[in-house]
Amino acid sequence: MTILNRNERGTEKESCDLTIEVSGEGVIAAAPDRTIITLGVVTEGKEVAPVQRENAAAIRAIIEALTELGVPRSNVQTKSYSIDPQYDYEDGKQVFRGYKATHLLQISLDGVEHAGTVLDTATAHGANLISEVAFASSEAEKHQEEALAQAVRRAQQKAASIAASLGVSLSAVPCKVQEIGTEGEPVRFKTMMAASDATLIEPGQLTFKAAVRLWYLFA
Repeated sequence: MTILNRNERGTEKESCDLTIEVSGEGVIAAAPDRTIITLGVVTEGKEVAPVQRENAAAIRAIIEALTELGVPRSNVQTKSYSIDPQYDYEDGKQVFRGYKATHLLQISLDGVEHAGTVLDTATAHGANLISEVAFASSEAEKHQEEALAQAVRRAQQKAASIAASLGVSLSAVPCKVQEIGTEGEPVRFKTMMAASDATLIEPGQLTFKAAVRLWYLFA
């Protein structure tokens, strides 16, 4: 975004001719409080109808088991469903092998402590594909704003230090402010087997980043 000082006149170029340009970055770390798991069932066979039935039965068993576990039905939804023909290649020729049905569910959980239990329950009832385990924060917008405020403060501090070193004074507010696009670090997690053979998930922390560039008039 670009913001011009309301006291300036003329074009953006004219209002920022003699400036000190600085940048700042803000980084906020926060513990996740939500888990999003994507898992499902893959079935294969010669005929499409039995493949569909087997897949549907496994998905029903998974959903029922998760409901008994306490996961609200509204927190489980289909993310994708497909049936694809499968082929082998023999002597350079395409040979039909059968069909593959893939049904992926997206499961949303409040908190992170039950992720391993959900994975174990799903796999015990037919899930044979774990696509993703991701973590999020219910206060993501707040943390992103905190990172942005931190980035602005750091840029302001840089500008003040430069101005003091040069013996000049800065305008009260920047003549231009630009937010720089940044990407947060991916959430990393580890899966481990405990003595009880239960899957343990270590969610780590979420990282929220922001960066800005400021232009100050000086005299």
